[in-house]
Amino acid sequence: MPDTQDNQRRAPARPKNIEDIDPREDIRVRVVGTVLSIDDDSISVDDSTGSVDVFLEEDKIEDLEESQRVRIFGRVLPTPDSFEIQGEIVQDFSDVDPDNYSRIKKVVSTTE
Repeated sequence: MPDTQDNQRRAPARPKNIEDIDPREDIRVRVVGTVLSIDDDSISVDDSTGSVDVFLEEDKIEDLEESQRVRIFGRVLPTPDSFEIQGEIVQDFSDVDPDNYSRIKKVVSTTE
């Protein structure tokens, strides 16, 4: 009989604007934004609707730069005042055209 852990699926990372993330409802999200600052274990990301601290493993921070456009997949962690994200995947979005990405995102969201 298979182990029950094999049958458990991770919650999907839903595309969200930072201002629309609800830490009581959202489990995993994906956001696209610009790196505002970089610390030892976190980055601050802004998507023009808001900003959020994203905690990452050191090896995922090494290649990031301030002003770089990134897409973050991660788990939403409530805090007393708001929330933060435990980053799982960081993708460089520097070469992705923001207008085209926005149009594609709208088309895909209407078909889901």
